[in-house]
Amino acid sequence: MSLDRILDELVEREPRYHRDAYIFVLEAITFTQAKFVEPRHVSGQQLLDGIREYAREIYGPTACMVFEHWGATETLDFGRMVYALIETGQVSKQPEDSLEDFREYYDFKKVFEEQYKYIDESSSP
Repeated sequence: MSLDRILDELVEREPRYHRDAYIFVLEAITFTQAKFVEPRHVSGQQLLDGIREYAREIYGPTACMVFEHWGATETLDFGRMVYALIETGQVSKQPEDSLEDFREYYDFKKVFEEQYKYIDESSSP
């Protein structure tokens, strides 16, 4: 089955997550794996770290808004998407992996919005 059809089925089964969110997760897995010298499996926390870094690189301070548009409001949402992709055979898991690895790992607002400082140019001398 093609990836397009798999994504269509995932969105049909779980409409709260946008199709682009699943594509982003697959890209983030590749991005995260590329950080290692040898190809290897990444844990849930390693993937979430990769998601944070990749999202900052791609979306900057708007990442939180993008994720919200996709239906992802917490790190556990990415875990749910990963496990849905596991069910389709698109990604694999190790016996020690758990959906709980994705629970409350970081707060989107803190890592994507609050860490960016904006300068109010109107108050400059």
